[in-house]
Amino acid sequence: MRRLTGAFAAVLQRTRVGLAAATTGLRAGVAAAGFGAGAAAASLPVRDQVHIGGDRPVRLFAFDRGLVAVALALLALGLVMVYSATVALPDNPKFKGYTATFFLARHLLALGLGLVAALVALQMPVKTWEKAAPWIFVAALVLLVAVLIPGIGKVVNNSRRWIPLGVMNFQPSELAKLAMAMYAASYMVRKMELKEDFVKAVWPMAVALGFTGALLLRQPDMGAFMVVAVISMGILFLGGVNGRMFLLSCAVLVATFVLVIVFSPEKRERIFAYLEPWDPAYAQGKAYQLTHSLIAFGRGEVFGQGLGDSVEKLHYLPEAHTDFLLAVIGEELGFVGVATVIVLFFWLTRRIFVIGRQAVALDRVFAGLMVQGIGVWFGFQAFINMGVNLGVLPTKGLTLPLMSYGGSAILMNAVALALVLRVDIESRALMRGGSA
Repeated sequence: MRRLTGAFAAVLQRTRVGLAAATTGLRAGVAAAGFGAGAAAASLPVRDQVHIGGDRPVRLFAFDRGLVAVALALLALGLVMVYSATVALPDNPKFKGYTATFFLARHLLALGLGLVAALVALQMPVKTWEKAAPWIFVAALVLLVAVLIPGIGKVVNNSRRWIPLGVMNFQPSELAKLAMAMYAASYMVRKMELKEDFVKAVWPMAVALGFTGALLLRQPDMGAFMVVAVISMGILFLGGVNGRMFLLSCAVLVATFVLVIVFSPEKRERIFAYLEPWDPAYAQGKAYQLTHSLIAFGRGEVFGQGLGDSVEKLHYLPEAHTDFLLAVIGEELGFVGVATVIVLFFWLTRRIFVIGRQAVALDRVFAGLMVQGIGVWFGFQAFINMGVNLGVLPTKGLTLPLMSYGGSAILMNAVALALVLRVDIESRALMRGGSA
């Protein structure tokens, strides 16, 4: 019995030594191959990892799921409210021949195209976007010129802003917003050592912004120019440009906007209408949208009239599905609905800035500045749209990001968020010990 026990113990000991040697050899082999612990996991039958350009694999779910959830919530609410705001439009002679689901179908198409474009953009490394940034900006300028050419650009409400593409009317100004965020970030990276020199650091960017603004004002689209200008100035500020030069640039920009308003009778009248919306001289004219927007919010009270029960959307409130979608939300869902939308946009914008700061902390300056530029874009445009709807700001033709009806806007919003997610994925890879 003792002999049997001793033999059994000897076999266990040899097995233990063999397993230890095999494990040591396996670890040495993996280390020599340059993989690490993640590679061993990758050999398992269940694969939950992908490579994004480095040696260390990254888990498929290593991205900000909260950001995606909030964006999808805004898109879903926007889809519902666009349908609610447009279901009665066929009763209007202007939209005679349209079906009740026409705008819903077009909005769904835009969401589908946006999803596909976002998935494609998500596959491209940030380094590729950095190299392409100047060329994307040039492409945006070419389209801004093309839209002004009769026969190419489509005129709607006395503005030439759209290029018909069959499946949608593409608005080059939406591409210009994303292009400016990318170009300004790329520019700051290239001029980082010269950011204290006004002529070499700020002046070339000012020329690019001025040319872009001239094309946008020619459409005319002052709202888009304001957004593009704020994006570029925001990135210059976040990039650490000299404070005095930044304040001087801001002063020149504000002076430009003031001069545009002073020398434009239509814009001056819009300012006066904003100051006195209930004046009979403006209530049926330039303040018509604003007064009916305020009536919609007043009818909504705390909990709203109920989904689909808006009265103002029944041909009283113009552009209820685009610029004044928030007013329909206020009337149907009340203060609760409007407050929810505001909180979601605040969280989304803040989260985008956190991802951008994280990228900068990891010494990925282009990625961080680009993402923060997108955050400025979303936050500022949402703020302007909400302010206009609530009567806090003068009426301006800016849609609510992710929510308002508009194919090219939804498309570019989706691509922008895909770039934010790509930066977040690569940053998480770096923090796990991989490479972007």
